[in-house]
Amino acid sequence: MTKRHITYLACTAALCGSLIGAAPASATHHVLQVHPGESIQKAVDAAEPGDTVMVLAGTYHESVQVTTPDLTLTGVGPETVLQPVAKAKKTKTTTAAKAEKAMAKKAAAQKSCAEQGDGVCVVGSKSGPLENVTVARMTVSGFSRNGVMAVGTANLNVHGVAAVKNGQWGIAEERSVHSVYRYNVVRDNGDAGLFLANSITTEKGATDTEGTVVEHNLLENNRLGVTVRRLRNVTVSDNSVTGNCGGVFVVGDENKPKAGRIVVADNQIVKNNKYCKKTARLPFLQGTGIVLTGTEDALVTGNTVTGNSGKSPLSGGILLFKSFVGATSDKNQVTRNKLSGNAPADLVNQEAAKHGNSFKENSCKKSKPAGLC
Repeated sequence: MTKRHITYLACTAALCGSLIGAAPASATHHVLQVHPGESIQKAVDAAEPGDTVMVLAGTYHESVQVTTPDLTLTGVGPETVLQPVAKAKKTKTTTAAKAEKAMAKKAAAQKSCAEQGDGVCVVGSKSGPLENVTVARMTVSGFSRNGVMAVGTANLNVHGVAAVKNGQWGIAEERSVHSVYRYNVVRDNGDAGLFLANSITTEKGATDTEGTVVEHNLLENNRLGVTVRRLRNVTVSDNSVTGNCGGVFVVGDENKPKAGRIVVADNQIVKNNKYCKKTARLPFLQGTGIVLTGTEDALVTGNTVTGNSGKSPLSGGILLFKSFVGATSDKNQVTRNKLSGNAPADLVNQEAAKHGNSFKENSCKKSKPAGLC
């Protein structure tokens, strides 16, 4: 574990300790302890609103789904580890294996989030969002999809989680409002470290998160550090984003309302020069700091963006990138950022002047077009 990881987790321990210690004592609220060899899911299922499920140090091979409001699921630090159930050795014939795979695929739509390869799942219902759940102080690693996945939540709090080496996203949410992500270490995941979207599968306009906050996280060696897709009213601040293919992506599309009212402030965006192959949505990535595309009324300010260098169409320090689907970026402000050593340029604006985007008081050397520094 690096010195940087230790610093983040030390902050986490202090934060979580104060939060747990500050909770008022109540005869109706209980702490359910889970020891190595016991089932976390059984404790979560037995818990009632207001309870805390505390998972002691050890390695637990299971996925956990939370559907109870006002529940705290916490470990005791990075030594509380969730990993997938070990796969059994294949002993079936090829024909039988193929048949089983086909049946599993057919039933996939009916499976829960946890059953589809996620670590911790916080899931609301059709009747309304799941409110006031906290997930804290544990390592979630090695899941085929996502470390932590939230669907249909309100006031979710995720802090002190190490989401490491998961197949898709480290921590992700959709159809959720007023979430807080603080002091997490998110690294070596297959796609974005932190992924926030209105809906993962539906192409529609941006939704208002009512003030979701992503701050004081370490996002390292993922495909992207943070992705905010088709959302409004989000703050991404004071994060360390390094070693990814790209740092922070704020993405809209042609639908209305546009993504917007996003604040990206006071982050350290350094050397995101990992190479990632192209996908159906994006060209190959390398050397990308901060990207706005298809957004309006966003503010990018006070960030330190250094050493992001590559030859991708998305390479550079801070980019106002012309959307692949033709959505313009309007009335965004890029101001008071410190940029150096980004290539092909520190600042890039691909939008026409008529869209009202402004670049002011930035410290940098090279821009496209010239004159933005």
